[in-house]
Amino acid sequence: MFKYSLLILLLGINYPMNAYNEGYSDNNGVKIFYRDYGPMGAEPIILVQGLGGQLTQWPDNLIDLLRDNNFRPIVYDNRDIGLSTMFTGSPNYTTDYIKYLFRLPLKSEYSIEDMGLDGISVLDELQIESAHLLGMSMGGMIAQIMASNHPDRVKSFTLIASTAATPSPLNSPTREVRNLLLDRSITSNTSYEERYQRAVKLISVIGMDGYEFDTPEFKEQAIENMKRSKDDTGFSRQLLAILSSKNRFNKIKAINIPTLIIHGADDPLLKVKNAYKMHKLIPESELIIIDDMRHLIEQPILEQFKKRLLQHLNSNS
Repeated sequence: MFKYSLLILLLGINYPMNAYNEGYSDNNGVKIFYRDYGPMGAEPIILVQGLGGQLTQWPDNLIDLLRDNNFRPIVYDNRDIGLSTMFTGSPNYTTDYIKYLFRLPLKSEYSIEDMGLDGISVLDELQIESAHLLGMSMGGMIAQIMASNHPDRVKSFTLIASTAATPSPLNSPTREVRNLLLDRSITSNTSYEERYQRAVKLISVIGMDGYEFDTPEFKEQAIENMKRSKDDTGFSRQLLAILSSKNRFNKIKAINIPTLIIHGADDPLLKVKNAYKMHKLIPESELIIIDDMRHLIEQPILEQFKKRLLQHLNSNS
């Protein structure tokens, strides 16, 4: 199974140098590690990471954009990654993949709904009554649960490169991306260098065309993240939670929170038709399609939507 973090991927990252507070929240015994960038008096916004992504992998330029405009970014490690509680189940790759192909029910150790409660537990720990909510990819799926089940806790909703549909053979990544995601040649004995090279290969497929990913700075940051989360078996369990979930079409129909949907026209992981579907179903939503965006937030991509993002957040503060 794929053994390096999918979101080594949110690029343009130099870790923020400003001070921040860190700690744990608790969701029924599951410890969730969070980082609160502050400042305390600013408008809180909680950011929900994608598949295999650690809190350290949000782009620094996005965190800085929010802080510079009087927002208080709060990020956290989803369960089964980073410094949050790790689980121990070992999904049966062959059996589960056959069930996936034939669209048979899958069982996972936890659900996307459970992961939504993890995010709410962070708000509870920080005694935040309501916050802006931004989710990307799998984080967008989790955030849909947070917004639909806890509307009183959400001021505004931003969905980036996500979907309300359950991935299936009829609604799946391109073959090249799927093969990279399901690659089982990476094991616990694989070197950091080999894992890094595989990560670069994936990024070149799902990242912005022509963007320079393989830099000394990015390599250093990627290996630091591998060392921070040495046990990456949670990727398989998170993926199984996605595949075993039901679609959230009825859930998002009920979302009456102002919602901004941002998606790449050429996204090879979650196709752009998912964004159009969500826009149709969420009553108070606006859709932005970015022509040269695939699945990541590189600096040139952020430049194209940052003004509209800030307008969305400010108008709902």
